Amino acid sequence: MTTRDTATWITEALHGSFRSSYRADRVLFDTETGQQRLVLVDNAIFGRMLSLDGVTQVTERDEFIYHEMLTHVPMLAHGQARSVLIIGGGDGGILREVLRHPDVEQATMVEIDAGVVDFSRQWLPTVSDGAFDDPRLNLVIADGAAFVRDTRDRFDVVIIDSTDPIGPGEVLFTDSFYGHVQRLLNPGGVVVTQNGVPFLQGDELAGTMRAFRALFQVATCYLVTVPTYVGGPMALGFGTDNTDLLNVTEAELAARLARLDFAPGYYSPAVHRAAFALPRYVEKLVEPD
Repeated sequence: MTTRDTATWITEALHGSFRSSYRADRVLFDTETGQQRLVLVDNAIFGRMLSLDGVTQVTERDEFIYHEMLTHVPMLAHGQARSVLIIGGGDGGILREVLRHPDVEQATMVEIDAGVVDFSRQWLPTVSDGAFDDPRLNLVIADGAAFVRDTRDRFDVVIIDSTDPIGPGEVLFTDSFYGHVQRLLNPGGVVVTQNGVPFLQGDELAGTMRAFRALFQVATCYLVTVPTYVGGPMALGFGTDNTDLLNVTEAELAARLARLDFAPGYYSPAVHRAAFALPRYVEKLVEPD
């Protein structure tokens, strides 16, 4: 583990022919967890920034956008979720948003790397905001693909907060993984996935949608713009056999949101509905001609 006080530039090279750089005013951590390389830096715009294997995962400044949209769109569309499964999400942001829902009786979170959880609790406490201490949490340190293959539990909502399909996250983008997820959904349940930036990662979204079309009556995605996930809006996959989940009115979403007793920073019922209006280039990835 190294700590450096001298400002430097860190370049993210996820997209091959396109790179983005952030100034690290201070490198707080640079270490190997045993599963992946973890780096935490301070940036004047984004605050603390966590990267895994050179790819930005979460920042203090814009994490609320991603976490609110990946969580509240499926949760409020469903409206009666009691049991929720989170795959990944070791920083605790998705867990924080899930536990805002008073109807949730248990949130099972499966994270492959205990080091990410421990690190995030200590160094990014505002992201989880106490969620790891909630008695409704069932924290499982295990491989997410193995968990969904073997568990006998069933869930109303499954949220796949994975890294990109490299390293430990690669297995979470396979057809067999999605098939196991479909099996463990309760009737009327819904799964959502992190599917990257389709302008730069179109194959990632297309692969998930191919699997979803074989598994679900509704196989689509919705969009969210997160500043540090560069290259255009991010796609979040949405799979369910309950076609009614796409037709919940703004008024009903607003009524369900009011029960949570918090003011979102990004999510709103109008944004929820509009997020499913896809540009043509994304539509072609979701439903090829």
